[in-house]
Amino acid sequence: MPSLTVENYVKAIYQIGISQAGKPAATGQLAAALGVSPGSVTSMLKTLSESGLATYTPYEGVSLTVAGVALALRVIRRHRLIELFLAKTLDLNWDEVHEEAEHMEHAVSDLLVDRIDSFLGHPHVDPHGDPIPRADGSLEPADVRPLAACSPGDEFRLARVVDQSPQFLRYLTEAGLSLGTAGRVTANRAEAGTVTIALTSGEATLAREAAEKLLVSAASGA
Repeated sequence: MPSLTVENYVKAIYQIGISQAGKPAATGQLAAALGVSPGSVTSMLKTLSESGLATYTPYEGVSLTVAGVALALRVIRRHRLIELFLAKTLDLNWDEVHEEAEHMEHAVSDLLVDRIDSFLGHPHVDPHGDPIPRADGSLEPADVRPLAACSPGDEFRLARVVDQSPQFLRYLTEAGLSLGTAGRVTANRAEAGTVTIALTSGEATLAREAAEKLLVSAASGA
């Protein structure tokens, strides 16, 4: 059974790799993501490499092996299903579930996770719109793009939030945005750095930086 530390490392390596189109994760990136020293990261990467979970090249970075990817997806599956379970059964807000799931993801068995998956009806996404890996590690493809890439007149539905910090999620809630919210872009002013959207609750203007963190699907396809 992999340790909590090993699971945290493979998850972080996977997520960093995904965010930068498969490029190896740098030691500094992992140190920042996990809140540890670069020296601790280097030591653990050697351990992961010896365990067959990762391939580490000094000064170049680290990538997961097939076994490492499989383990990372198992951890991510647990985390995202726990988040959804907490939101659906205990009514926790989407800005509350991440931290709770971080504590619980290492303590539950795959059997319990599979039962949660079945209980929830085999959902495809968590409360933030992140795809939930299936038991075999596969992921449901999604046709999404950043809200900042939409043109005036485009209708959309909020499909995924990339920045899941509690502060940002509360900001979205205050703006009238939640997962599945439908709207229409009324203005996209690159020179002003703003995107204005029309919602049923009224109009909202977002900074382009915030709009880049919101992935949307076409409203007609929702």
